[in-house]
Amino acid sequence: MLKYLLLSIVSFTKLSSCAQKDYNINIEKVNKKMNNSNSFKMETATFGTGCFWCTEAIFQQLEGVEEVTSGYSGGSVPNPTYEEVCSKTTGHAECLNIKYNPAKISFDELLEVFWQTHDPTTLNRQGADVGTQYRSVVFYHDEDQKMKTEKYKAALNKTGAFSSPIVTNLEPFTIFYAAEELHQNYYISNSSQSYCQFVIRPKVEKFEKVFKNKLKKNK
Repeated sequence: MLKYLLLSIVSFTKLSSCAQKDYNINIEKVNKKMNNSNSFKMETATFGTGCFWCTEAIFQQLEGVEEVTSGYSGGSVPNPTYEEVCSKTTGHAECLNIKYNPAKISFDELLEVFWQTHDPTTLNRQGADVGTQYRSVVFYHDEDQKMKTEKYKAALNKTGAFSSPIVTNLEPFTIFYAAEELHQNYYISNSSQSYCQFVIRPKVEKFEKVFKNKLKKNK
């Protein structure tokens, strides 16, 4: 398996300088209050896109995405190890648990990235990675996520966006298990490795070109 071989003024001119100062202070208070409020409204999306190393590096770059954790979901074995998941006996899929600020990025936008950064038409495989642990899947957290995913999937199939029908599973989210520490921030920590250079890097570079308007501002 390849994975094992390589690893987006009003000007107040008549106000006195004192009044202008008060105005700015009030705005700063409002903005601070809004930012603090937004920090308590994080939502979660959980996607399976095959090898989590590849797409972790992609979702981490999106403006509004605050945290991406690689792990396992959708199976029956509690606290599975990477080796157990790779044995294809746990029912779990490699996936990403994505914490995001809906005031900055919507679930619809995350779905757009999801569909375009892996192959949703191959059943239980992504390239050379084969097995149910590599299935394309959306673990929906509520009915709204389920509805939007179903609608988006149907629209893509209807328009023939892909040469083959989409086989992405929709599964209700139950529990997420974070993968071992060595799997977290994999591309960032191992960018010089062959797998990162020849498999992950081309995907990241393609993503950056297609979604350049959605990247974090420091990109």
